[in-house]
Amino acid sequence: MYVILVYDIATTEGGDKRIRKMLKLCRKYLNWIQNSVFEGEITEVKLKELLGLAKKLMNEEQDSIILFKSRDERWLDKQ
Repeated sequence: MYVILVYDIATTEGGDKRIRKMLKLCRKYLNWIQNSVFEGEITEVKLKELLGLAKKLMNEEQDSIILFKSRDERWLDKQ
């Protein structure tokens, strides 16, 4: 499947460290597009692994992840 992942990490105490860790984690699985935006082909298993690890880094009250999924990149109209 093809995904676009966007994360938002609060810049409160400890936020900068979480931002760096989240960037490093996401770059292992997807292509870094800009700041907190990633895209690429990924299997369902790898996506679950990525999201599980990301949730361990996040402060669920302040941080968020938005995920857009498509069966194939060709179904997206990017400009």
